Parts: sequence; C-alpha cells; structure tokens
Amino acid sequence: MPTYTYPRPMLTVDIAIFQQCGAQVQVLLIQRRQDPCAGSWALPGGFVNMDETLEQSAVRELEEETGLVVPDLEQVHTYGDPGRDPRGRVISIAHTALLEGSAELPLRASSDAEAAGWFPTADLPELAFDHQQIIQDAYELIKVRLA
Repeated sequence: MPTYTYPRPMLTVDIAIFQQCGAQVQVLLIQRRQDPCAGSWALPGGFVNMDETLEQSAVRELEEETGLVVPDLEQVHTYGDPGRDPRGRVISIAHTALLEGSAELPLRASSDAEAAGWFPTADLPELAFDHQQIIQDAYELIKVRLA
C-alpha cells in the first residue's frame, strides 16, 4: 500500500429516515451510547468499513443501530466542516429515505445506540454534531414526495 504525505480523514455515513404519521412528519433518531455525545440524540450512522460501498455502509449502520432494513437510500450531501466532530477530521455522506405506510415499524436499538425512536421534525430534541443541518437538508429532498 502506498504511503501518502497527506493526512487521512475519517469517513462516516449518517442516515435520515422519515415517515409520515398523520399530518406529522417524523425522523428516526438514536440515542448515543458512547462518547462523543453519549446520551445525546443523533441520526443513525457510523464509520465506513474499508471493504464496503457508501450505500452498503449506510444500510448496515441503519440496521445495526435500529433494526430497520432500508435498501433504497438516496444520498443527500457531503458534510465536511473541520470542527463537525470532536474525534478529528470526519467527513460524512448523508443518506435519506421516506418510508411509505410505516405507522408502527418495530425498532431495536443495538450496537452503539442506547435507544431509537421517531421524533416529529417540528419538535426535535437537541442533536449531536451537525445533525440538525443534515435533517433540514434531507427533509428538503423528501418534501416533494410528501406533497
């Protein structure tokens, strides 16, 4: 493997899953079990493994942390502000999906998620990292499908 003089940032995926529940649009959040931000609510997500695509990583992280399998995820945006994560230089590729007819999907928090739940987009708790911005950007993409 070649050696480069440039530092290597860490690469993660974050997943914003939405569902419509009556007149309300909800987003799926997990409560972080580990630092940084242990106890805070955040989007499901995590580090990309060396042997998987971004999409495979997003599907895996979502299933590991919530028990949901959503194979058709759409990329939203790449987030790379240098201070977005206290662990160092972390770049994240956000993905989204709108679940249809998903009134009572069973959630199973596991891996590094203490809990998982649906939250109204109009009344979100304080979120870890830059996840408020990611949710806003992802929501703009799925608004068309809700109309």
